[in-house]
Amino acid sequence: MKVALVCDWLTVPGGAEKVLLAVHQMFPDAPIYTSKYDKKGIDWFSDADVRTGWLQIFPSKLRRLIAPLRQIYFNHLDLSKYDLIISVTGAEAKSIKKGNATHICYCHVPTQYYWQMYDDYIKNPGFGFLNPLARLGLKLGVKPLRKADFKASQRPDYFVTISSYAADMIKKYYKRDAVVIAPPVEVEKFHNNKTGKRHGFVNFSRQVSWKRQDLIVKACLKANKEVTLVGEGPEHAQLVALAKGSSLIHFIPFSKPDKLRELAATSEAFIFPSQEPFGIAPVEALAAGCPVIAFKQGGALDYVHEGKNGAFFEKQSTTSLAKTLESFDGSKYKREEIVRSADFYSVEEFKRKLQELIDEKMAK
Repeated sequence: MKVALVCDWLTVPGGAEKVLLAVHQMFPDAPIYTSKYDKKGIDWFSDADVRTGWLQIFPSKLRRLIAPLRQIYFNHLDLSKYDLIISVTGAEAKSIKKGNATHICYCHVPTQYYWQMYDDYIKNPGFGFLNPLARLGLKLGVKPLRKADFKASQRPDYFVTISSYAADMIKKYYKRDAVVIAPPVEVEKFHNNKTGKRHGFVNFSRQVSWKRQDLIVKACLKANKEVTLVGEGPEHAQLVALAKGSSLIHFIPFSKPDKLRELAATSEAFIFPSQEPFGIAPVEALAAGCPVIAFKQGGALDYVHEGKNGAFFEKQSTTSLAKTLESFDGSKYKREEIVRSADFYSVEEFKRKLQELIDEKMAK
């Protein structure tokens, strides 16, 4: 069976790239087609046959600005010589030409800047001084871009996605049904034998506006709770300013998994304030035996179980989160039960479920 893998881009490590890595491990001889590959930015695929085209000439930093060009690129990418195509995408890669091949699309979520997060991108496109230009371009082009994206979404034979929330979004915007197979999380790297009293809260994530770490800072100051924020990103300086030098708020740069495991294992809870289709970091925290406090929307509804491995706050506001922090008691949660709740999301579990789906669809 001739297999091809497709992804939007390969420039930096992230959740989508972890999915692709797991699929690559299942099909190590399958070439990977993508719009842009930065070997220095991500070294996970040094053993893979990664194939790019004319978009490779563009700098990685222009990734979001050239979305219309990616639509053109993938629309003309003909993979009809393969038997099975697996695309891992949250943007344009789903639109490849498949011919008679079976195309299984592992879609994280409909293209966010066209659909469910359009308003957020209009408020803050994330291009710094180029924001006005990016905002104008998105406003002017969103209708034809949405039309093209919807058309592309009709090309795959089957949709797979990361959570119940993402499946709902795919149904809403693409009018397609999707099977839920949670993304692979390296839960075993976060297993530990740590016991003892928990102290303070933790979050590890890229510090970007839509991750809402600003709520963490403001809520911890309001509730007089200690928190450690692990990460870097364009919002870092703003978060430091919000903390106002308080001894309650600690900032450290991104760390290796063993350091994150240690922090999670000894923290009162992992705070997850954003609305995301899934969320790898909170599941990693669960694997370390750390309960999760999450905003009661999005993918967190699939893996946070009230009173068993975490708690929710109802509104994405400082007051709502602070109220939950004030009443939260990490000592009432059983570490073993928390860890077990994360094992459902292991890499091996992901591979097993995806292989079962492939076998089922290819047998038809």
